Amino acid sequence: MAVKVPIVAIIGRANVGKSSLFNAALGRREAIVADEAGTTRDSLYGKVTFYDKDFWLVDTAGLKQKAADEFEFTIQEQIAQAADSADLILVVIESHVTLTEEDRKVAKMALKTRKPVILVVNKGDKLGRHINDQDVMTPYQRLGIKDIFITSATQSAGIEELFEYVSEQIPRATIVVAEDRISLAILGRPNVGKSQLFNTLAKKQQAIVADRAGTTRDINRTAVKFMGKEIELMDTAGIRRNGKIEVGVEKFSVIRSLSAIEQSDICLLLIDANDLSVQLDQKIAGMIKEAGKGLIIIISKWDSVEDKDAWTHDKMIPKVQAEFEFVPWAPMIVTSSVTGQNVAKIFEMVVEISNTRHKRIKTTELNGWLHKTTDRHPPAGLKNRQPKLRYVVQEEGNDSPNFKIFGSQLKFLHWSYRRHMDRTFRETFGFEGTPVKFWYIDQHEPREKKDGIDWKKSLRPDQLPDRTKKD
Repeated sequence: MAVKVPIVAIIGRANVGKSSLFNAALGRREAIVADEAGTTRDSLYGKVTFYDKDFWLVDTAGLKQKAADEFEFTIQEQIAQAADSADLILVVIESHVTLTEEDRKVAKMALKTRKPVILVVNKGDKLGRHINDQDVMTPYQRLGIKDIFITSATQSAGIEELFEYVSEQIPRATIVVAEDRISLAILGRPNVGKSQLFNTLAKKQQAIVADRAGTTRDINRTAVKFMGKEIELMDTAGIRRNGKIEVGVEKFSVIRSLSAIEQSDICLLLIDANDLSVQLDQKIAGMIKEAGKGLIIIISKWDSVEDKDAWTHDKMIPKVQAEFEFVPWAPMIVTSSVTGQNVAKIFEMVVEISNTRHKRIKTTELNGWLHKTTDRHPPAGLKNRQPKLRYVVQEEGNDSPNFKIFGSQLKFLHWSYRRHMDRTFRETFGFEGTPVKFWYIDQHEPREKKDGIDWKKSLRPDQLPDRTKKD
């Protein structure tokens, strides 16, 4: 019988170093860390392995004494849910700051769950030499938490001891990630409905949704099952124009979004149905294409389009296709996360594109296409140099379709002919939803005659020239 993978939740008030602790445990910069309260807004999950034990580590937003508005209230509710679902809770406070009412509230919340609780006194490097003095430890003990560890996440001090103890408190379990897992990144400008779609696809309130730009800052992840496939969803921060990106946390958020493209297999590019002709949307699509990732263009917020009629959809799609003519292979779909329109169809398209990206074509079929294409329409070339395309093979071991075309004088092959090759290839083999990369590799022309001998023919040893004789 499979053992449930334990969940360890990190909770605490804002700016006590929870995300730094999270990153130190994962060994990578997964959560955004900055000297700014409230940086983390969504609950982030990460896999941690310690002493052959796997567990999920959850980083939460900072708990506040009183939620300022409904948006803050949603964040606080999410923290409570994370603590309630955890098997072990890490309460984080600052070493150099007097205990606050918020610290006491966090400790009380954790103890009320009746789960194992560990107090982590972070930023211990600011305590100096008095780190082990009883006078220093006494205030922390008043919180009622028995197990106390002093750490410095920024200096990696006390981290190993803390998680060694954590691993002793939880059962042995292994997180198994499906080898054929599909990573799906949700991308777009701020406030186009990415988190709403993420929640609808995940069928749970994983990310925070609000009618304000810039709600999501980190890459938020969850995994779902569809048609026997495991699909990892990645919700990202909105990508702004370069001049609109603020320094600090928001700049890191954009970098995370670009990183999500690299980590994904397929990207969902959301564009607002009420704001279609945007150059930045085209730029994001271009980045996805250059990265060799699958792409679905989603026209979101269809429910908010006013004065719709039976012909609105048919008029809109050609306009959008004209804006994205450089990715004609990318399918488009109109959705509404509010009404659920076409949302289920997204998963069907994702699985189909994933299968396409892993499709293998026989070399004989590829070369049949190549010779048929070049016979019907030979390449013209430039500067009196005639390009010759001899044969094509599919590269192995790639996550995206890559093909090598060998020939001669290929540097003179006109860009329009390369586009013709791509079009005829897709007409023959499909590959909708994914870029196809062709590598044109020049081979040296064989020297037809040397020393009066035809080197194209197979020669017997007695026909070879005697290189020992001098002229």
